[in-house]
Amino acid sequence: MTFLAMDDIKEREKAVYRVTLMGSAVNFVLLLFKFAAGVLGHSAAMIADAVHSLSDFATDLIVMAFVRISSKPEDEGHAYGHGKYETLATAIIGLLLFGVAVGIFWNGLTSIFHFLCDEGLEQPSWLALVAAVVSVVSKEWIFRYTLTVGQRVRSQAVVANAWHHRSDALSSIGTTVGVGGAVLLGPAWAVLDPIAAVVVSCFIAKVSIKLLVPCVDELLEKSLSRENEEIIRQIILDEPGVSAPHHLRTRRIGNAVAIECHIRMDGALSLAQAHTAASSIERQLKRYFGSNAFISIHVEPLKPTDEAPRRPLTVN
Repeated sequence: MTFLAMDDIKEREKAVYRVTLMGSAVNFVLLLFKFAAGVLGHSAAMIADAVHSLSDFATDLIVMAFVRISSKPEDEGHAYGHGKYETLATAIIGLLLFGVAVGIFWNGLTSIFHFLCDEGLEQPSWLALVAAVVSVVSKEWIFRYTLTVGQRVRSQAVVANAWHHRSDALSSIGTTVGVGGAVLLGPAWAVLDPIAAVVVSCFIAKVSIKLLVPCVDELLEKSLSRENEEIIRQIILDEPGVSAPHHLRTRRIGNAVAIECHIRMDGALSLAQAHTAASSIERQLKRYFGSNAFISIHVEPLKPTDEAPRRPLTVN
C-alpha cells in the first residue's frame, strides 16, 4: 500500500466535513421519507430500512466528532498525535453495521417463521416500493462520492462511512425486491421481503467484518505489510554509507505510520555525517509514506561481520 502525502491537514479536515455533512443531509431526508412511507404504505420492511438510515445518520455524527479529534497535533499527553481516535470511530461504525446486520437477520427469520406458520404478512403499497427505489439510487450515489473523497484524503473513518452508505443501498435493494414482489405478485409472495432481508444482512455483516479487522490489527500494533517493510529497507540501503538495517518496527497510527529502525555506518565518521545520513533517510521515508509519518533512525557503528554498504559514502 502506498501512503500519499497530504500536507494540509486543515484542507483534509474540511473535505471530511463536507462529504460527511452531505451524507448526513441525504440520510436525514431519507429516514424521514422511509418512516413516512413505511407507516403510510404498511411496510414493516421499509420501517426497518428507515431504522438502517437512522444508524447511518448516527455514524455521520460519530465521524464528524472523531475526525476533528484525530486531526489535532501532538501534545504532552499524545506524543504520537490523536490518529487512533479515527481508528476508534471506524471500529464503532463497524460494530454498528454488525449490529444492524444481526437485527435485520433476526427480524427476517422471524417474519419467515410467521409466514410458514400461516400467520400471513401484510401486503405493502406502491408508496413503499417508490421509497425503496429512491433510497437505492440516493444511497448508491452518496456511497460513490464518499468513497472517492475518503480514498483521496486517506481517511479510514470516511471510507468506513461510505461502506455504511453502500450497506444501506443493499438493504434497500432487498427491500425493493421484497416490496416489489409483494405488490406485483400479491400477498402470497410477501415472504420475498424477509428472505431478501436475510440475504442482505449477510452482506452487511461481511462488510462490517472487513472494517473491523484492520481496526483490531492497528489497535494490537500489527506491523505494516512485508511489502512496505521491504520498501523501507530499500530506501535505507539506498543511502550512501549505510548498511545492515535491523530492529525494524512499524505500525499504523490512524492515517499515519510509525517507523523505527537501527542502521550501521562507519564508526570513524563524525556525528554530523551520521546525523546527515539519518536525516536524509527520514526525508525519503516521509516522501513515500507521508509527511505525517513518525520516523526514528538509530545509528550504530559497523561490525566486522557486516557487509559493505551497497553505496559507499564519498567524503568530499
